[in-house]
Amino acid sequence: MDYLLQQSINALSLGGEYALLALGLAIVFSVMGLVNFAHGDMITFGGYAMFLVVVGLGIANPVLLLPIGVLSVVLFAVFLEKVAFKPVRGAPPTTGMLTAFGISILIQNMALIFVGTRAKPLPTMDFLMQNVAIGSVRIPVVQILETAVTVIAIALLVVFLRRTTIGMAMRAAAKDLQTVRLMGVSADRVVTTAFIISGFLAGLAMVFIMARRGAVDPFMGFAPVLKAFVAAVIGGFGSLPGAVIGGLVLGVSEVMLQVLLPEGLAGFRDAFIFTAVGVLLLVRPQGILGQRPDFGEKS
Repeated sequence: MDYLLQQSINALSLGGEYALLALGLAIVFSVMGLVNFAHGDMITFGGYAMFLVVVGLGIANPVLLLPIGVLSVVLFAVFLEKVAFKPVRGAPPTTGMLTAFGISILIQNMALIFVGTRAKPLPTMDFLMQNVAIGSVRIPVVQILETAVTVIAIALLVVFLRRTTIGMAMRAAAKDLQTVRLMGVSADRVVTTAFIISGFLAGLAMVFIMARRGAVDPFMGFAPVLKAFVAAVIGGFGSLPGAVIGGLVLGVSEVMLQVLLPEGLAGFRDAFIFTAVGVLLLVRPQGILGQRPDFGEKS
């Protein structure tokens, strides 16, 4: 029972991280139809922003560093939208996707050239690495907080989308952005808000990624966002509830396979997961909650 509780917390924590990142991907895609492959590099940018604050200003207090990191991710997300994605907003979807790929490669190579390949250590909050005893189970504080923050962030996002004017405009834009513009709603405002939310969710995920890693490197955002992309596909790309469900499904699957697979097969965990995702997409190409496009009758 104790072991089951421990693994359940592990699964919820990991699934929450994927859900935060998948939500950031899905909310931009739902409004713009853009698969933002630079999403992970926003996390990397936030990590290096904190590193520069430590080196340049001598601020090593994690209580100050973490908000700076989250804010830098949000500002960088808005910057990317204005400088890189806005000029190609009316272009075919492949143009935006290639732009995102280019930005990702540019950020990674700039980090390699100007900072180096070695991971740069960052101070973290000591209490995050402490354990909370529940019976005979010892659960890291970082996992408890990650699960709680994910739940709160999702709840606040639901309230924002359902109760605020701009939130309702974003929901309408997810259906038809052109119609929303014809009704007098600023498309720039809707898209910028989507990137702000996406950046904030990425910043929250970065806090917990940094808490575990304690260091930043040029590729730290690649693997988590790759998994988040898979989670978004599982749930149905563009579906916000689907992104959450996909993140949780992926997190639970990873933890359960790590526990259940024999030692000789544990290294193939991701291969089993991606195979299962491929089978799922064969049966339901639109994902769990996605809507299947109508291409007419098959010949």
